[in-house]
Amino acid sequence: MAESEKQTGGSDSSEGSKGAIIAAAGANLAIAVTKFVAALFTGSSSMMAEGFHSVIDTANQGFLLIGLAKSKKPPDEKHPFGYGAEVYFWSFLVAIFLFALGAGFSTYEGVMGLISGESELTSPLVALGVLFLAFCFEGYSWSVAFKEFQHRRRGEGFLRDFRNMKDPSIFVVLFEDTAACIGIVIAAIGVGLSWATGIHIFDAIGSILIGILLGVTAILLAIEVKGLIIGEAAGPEVDRFVRDHLGSKSEIAAINEMRTLHLGPSDVLLTLSVDFKDDVVSQRIESIVTETERKVRDEFPIVRKVYVEVQSQTGHRDMKVEDAEAHPAA
Repeated sequence: MAESEKQTGGSDSSEGSKGAIIAAAGANLAIAVTKFVAALFTGSSSMMAEGFHSVIDTANQGFLLIGLAKSKKPPDEKHPFGYGAEVYFWSFLVAIFLFALGAGFSTYEGVMGLISGESELTSPLVALGVLFLAFCFEGYSWSVAFKEFQHRRRGEGFLRDFRNMKDPSIFVVLFEDTAACIGIVIAAIGVGLSWATGIHIFDAIGSILIGILLGVTAILLAIEVKGLIIGEAAGPEVDRFVRDHLGSKSEIAAINEMRTLHLGPSDVLLTLSVDFKDDVVSQRIESIVTETERKVRDEFPIVRKVYVEVQSQTGHRDMKVEDAEAHPAA
């Protein structure tokens, strides 16, 4: 778990996520308008594809903001564990939207450019200038998201920290902005080659490559978010802390089982099955359970729900066997 998450919990993390999304949305909206104007002046297929890319990214940031807002709804009778997973659902929509519209339109625009056989771009310098400005804006948006990512890192290596990120509003923005920066470079190369050689095919190929880039990005996003929707455990440091704490209690015979589940980016459920020694009185059991919950929540504020089941090792083992027999693996 990131040090910042231990100390501040979900509130600061949510604000950081919201700030990164707003920065990305503002940058993409301004860039989209500029790209469309440049596309009309230049007739560039890759510039038009980039314009739609920015529009779709802006809409995607809107989806993420909706997800963040809905995830803050308090628990109710129908959803007793709250709405934290809303942000996962809306993030998955982002992946679908990016693939269906972003990748689809960019590829279509490139193919149509190849078929049309246009051989000349007008005002290529305008296109390159716009792409340079777009890269600067996208770079700023990327830096805001990356700063928030750095703030939450666990220090276990870049790729591992990225895979362990449970807040899709951060890694979705990073994915999108990275793809956008690469797409701008591809568009600039396509426009530059078309201008230098007079062969329009390079610009059309650039649009197709942007479509492929967006398709790959959407698939990677879908894979990442899928795991969160299905349900992922919290980091191993929660497990270690609980085992160390309970292991120091002489009244406890064994920890039968421990499970954690992310109900949202900053909302973790912890369940425990604990075997107390036979001579421990009920008042002491209640005291240990209360103390354990308080210490876990103090150390890991994102662990908002703790449930402890008092059960003998034999009873727990028998229940697992019965459950396995009743629900055999497919």
